[in-house]
Parts: sequence; C-alpha cells; structure tokens
Amino acid sequence: MLRAILLLLCLLLCGALRAAAPPLMLASTWQDGPDVSQYLVSEKFDGVRARWDGRVLWTRAGHRIHAPAWFTDGWPSQPLDGELWLARGQFDATSALIRAAIDDDARWRALHFMAFDLPASAEGFEARHARLRVLINGSANPYLRLIEQRRLANTETLHRHLRSIVQAGGEGLMLHHQDNRYSPGRSAGLFKLKLYEDAEARVIGHVPGKGKYAGKVGALLVQTEQGARFRIGSGLTDALRDSPPPLGVQVTYRYNGLTVHGLPRFPRFVRVRHEP
Repeated sequence: MLRAILLLLCLLLCGALRAAAPPLMLASTWQDGPDVSQYLVSEKFDGVRARWDGRVLWTRAGHRIHAPAWFTDGWPSQPLDGELWLARGQFDATSALIRAAIDDDARWRALHFMAFDLPASAEGFEARHARLRVLINGSANPYLRLIEQRRLANTETLHRHLRSIVQAGGEGLMLHHQDNRYSPGRSAGLFKLKLYEDAEARVIGHVPGKGKYAGKVGALLVQTEQGARFRIGSGLTDALRDSPPPLGVQVTYRYNGLTVHGLPRFPRFVRVRHEP
C-alpha cells in the first residue's frame, strides 16, 4: 500500500513539473536561391528555447521553468516564443541556470527572454512582429526584450551580415518570410543560416584511444535519430577523454555538409546537450 501511495505521489509530482511539449515552429536550413528581400533577418541567439504561455515559462520538452516572479512581472497574457539568453557563447551557463534547483537571483538578473514570435496569432510574420513590438514596449519589464529584425537586399548582403555576426561572437542568422504563418513543426518559411551546420546525436559507445590517447577515449561512437552511426573524435578535450559523456547522453556536434554516404563531414564535438 505504501509503495502504491509513493508511486502515485511521484506520478502526480512529475505531472506537475512536466506537461506536453509546446507545439513550436522549427527552422529549416537556408539554401541560397530565394529572394532575400522577402525575409526578415535577425541574429540567431544561442540560448535556451522557451515558450511563455501567458502565465509561466516552459522548455521545448515541456518542463516548467521556475523563473523568479519579478522576472516575468508584467509580461503579456498572450503566448510568446523566444530564447532565454545570457550572452553570446554562454549557452552552457544559461542551461545550467535554468536547470538549477535553487533560484539564483543575481544570475537571473543577467538573463533575458529574447522574444521573436506570437504563436497564437494567425497573421503573417511581419504583422506578428509589429504586434510583438507593441506588446513588449508596453510591458515595461527590462528582462523581456524583442529580437530585432532587418531587411537585406540580396544574397551577397546576407552573407556579409552573417560574417559580421559570427566575427562578433554570434552563432548565425534566422530568416523568416514576411508572410509566413506560425505552424508547429518544420516550417517552409523559417530558416537558419550559419557558417557551419550542427546537429545532435546520442552517445552509444566509447572508442579506445591510441598513441598519445592510449588509456583514454579516442572518439565517441554516436547515433542520430535517423539511425546513422559515426565517430566524433575532434573537439574532445583531455578532460572529456578521461571522463567522457556517458552512454545515452545527447551531444551537439558541428560538421561541414554530408559525405556521399550521408554521414556528417568532419564532425566536431561541441557540448553535451542538457535538456532543461
């Protein structure tokens, strides 16, 4: 009986902490060709994707984010899509802060919710962005910010802007067609553009090292959601070779296109992908 009660309490607690994953719109990879002037372009912030439902924040996996009350005070009652962001190159610190069991007010005051969309609106993106600007300007909360959009004339200007963002420490760009409506899943009107591509894979093995890496891990054997298996050795620090990510963990890697066999070319380890 006691065991059954404890199990019930656990299920209730888990249900309180996790809901169904929010229906987010996802970006495809940009390929040159379309008329760039028909898109609104913004920096791609390397933060933690989050959705405001009008009352609380949720991660893309459906975990509630327990933000301090002052952080969301005065936010709009409409749902917002955006990124929780500390600064360029601070994804790991952002993820750790959001996953922490104890609120750290000092660190939360360095965090911002960078809003870029209104999921509940049926308008095209240009109209949604204009409405989003009005909502954020009316909130008077300094922790809620709008991701600015700009128009670029052509592909050459687009890539010049990309290089300037990356040189300043940014990750890349997002391109959103002016008429694109918000719809869950992979969108044909929302794109990401980087100097490199990245993806996630699950660690399924540790390959022993040779030579100077004898006695350490030489590479991670990983598998993608599509079932492709390959090794990632580049990018691993000595500390990671001594104590590698455990089996089953998701890792992020960068690569330069695909081989004729459909495998990532020159895969490089970036980080363990913690899901807040």
